Amino acid sequence: MPPQNLPPFSALPLREGDPHHSAWGLYGENDELGFLNRLTDDIVLEAAKEIKSGVRVSLNWPLDAQGDIPFFGRQIFHQHVYQKPPRIIHDDVWTFNTQSSSQWDGLRHYGYQKEQVFYNGVTVQDISGENASKVNGIGAWSEKGIVGRGVLLDYHSWRIKKGLPFDAFQSASIPLSQLKEIAKEQGVEIKFGDILLLRVGWIDAYNSKSKSEKMVLTKASPPSFPGVEQSEEMLEWIWNNFSAVAGDHPSFECWPTQKEFALHEVLLGGWGCPIGELFDLEALADHCAKTGRYSFFVTSEVCNVPGGVASPPNILAIF
Repeated sequence: MPPQNLPPFSALPLREGDPHHSAWGLYGENDELGFLNRLTDDIVLEAAKEIKSGVRVSLNWPLDAQGDIPFFGRQIFHQHVYQKPPRIIHDDVWTFNTQSSSQWDGLRHYGYQKEQVFYNGVTVQDISGENASKVNGIGAWSEKGIVGRGVLLDYHSWRIKKGLPFDAFQSASIPLSQLKEIAKEQGVEIKFGDILLLRVGWIDAYNSKSKSEKMVLTKASPPSFPGVEQSEEMLEWIWNNFSAVAGDHPSFECWPTQKEFALHEVLLGGWGCPIGELFDLEALADHCAKTGRYSFFVTSEVCNVPGGVASPPNILAIF
């Protein structure tokens, strides 16, 4: 859908009786792509013009990065390597929670909490009930991937330069006004369909903690993280510009939510907007600062798991 045909944010919800801010039916009653419908062939072709040097930067945090003490009580990554005699050959088996490292949240992950429904009205029973189907599974995203123009907003570097206090393990809302100021200072022109990447410095802070410090932090209930504010202005900005959003922190938005609703409800449940979390943006930020370029081509291929809830992003930024 071209931006000129996009319903205004003020028109949400699009249908009477649907949850707040929802856009159900915009791409069809049985749609499972949501905002990824914005990544048309024309937009991807235009995004490919970002490739000028061929430099590639991975944004994938290692699958075992959180070791044996992951946040949110998720299962750890486990690898079993074994030889297959009599041949000189090995296989391995991986067991892990798809959200214990870099991940795209799929449309089965987080729904409207009060209404108890997911994107396009899918229910809990549709996903995990006795007669569950594969509806809204992340495997639907694998056909064309998440591919387009990416932009990095480096909040971490910006707030250090400004001398702003920050704790990566305390709730704090990043206002839209600051994101717009960062984009202006970086010289970033945001285009419709962009994939937003936000670096708050969480992975940098996490890597500086000792194991005992991490153990204490993971026991907090609920855990607390900084992220974008829950506001009408933030929602409208995302609605008007992006095809997906992601960050280097565990929740993308401020957590716990500071309002009566979470952005996850609207982005995933209302719009079908992918949310990326725990992306490793350290090398990306270094390259962007070195070259003065904060836009690039992004290619991400989720795992083709019908009915999957989330997936490692398998993501590269290409300059």
